[in-house]
This record gives sequence, structure tokens and C-alpha cells, in this order.
Amino acid sequence: MLRTITPLLGAFLLAGASTLYAQTPTPPSDADKAARHDKMKAAAKQARQACQGKEGTEHRDCMRTEFCKQSKDAAKCEARIKQHAEAFNKGYEACKGKATGDEFRACMRQQHVDARGGGKK
Repeated sequence: MLRTITPLLGAFLLAGASTLYAQTPTPPSDADKAARHDKMKAAAKQARQACQGKEGTEHRDCMRTEFCKQSKDAAKCEARIKQHAEAFNKGYEACKGKATGDEFRACMRQQHVDARGGGKK
């Protein structure tokens, strides 16, 4: 009985392993990363051209709108950018009084971690 179970068990394990291996996502290749990077650079360049001549808050809002206009879900894109900007501004205010550049960067890094919910409170 053991002689018939062992090869059968091996076959099941081999089939299961190959099925699991086939389901793992493949990491993006360097070409995919480069293409995504080029697409982002082109979108940013187009947004800069569209917002040329505007300053301050008007420029920032224009850049956000133009950049998100090209995404699949523009509302979700704008919400994510606004959330990121709010977190940055909050961190900047908390770290404004740091004396050196290294202290400021360390503080901003910690604020970023805390904003994402990874910091200890």
C-alpha cells in the first residue's frame, strides 16, 4: 500500500507546486518600469505646459487637474494628491523649527511614517 501512495503523493505535490508557481505575479521588467516612467514624464511635461504662467495656488490646482485628467479615475487621483499634500503640510509644520537639514529630514521622514499609520504613538 505504501508503494502506491508514495508516487501518487509525489505527483499531487508536483502538480500543486506548479499550479502555485503559475499563479505568482511576475515582477515588472525594466522595460515596463522605463515605459511607465516615460509616460509619467510626458504627463508632467504636458501639465507644466498647460499651466505655464500661473502662480501659487492657481498653478498647484492646475497641475493637479491636468495631471489627473490623464488617469483612469480622475476623482480618485485628485483625492490622493490632496491627501498627500495635506499630510506633507502637516509634517512640514511639525518639523519647521528643526535646526539642521538632517534633523529636518529625519523629522519629515518620521511624520511620513506616522501619517501612513506605521509610527508608534
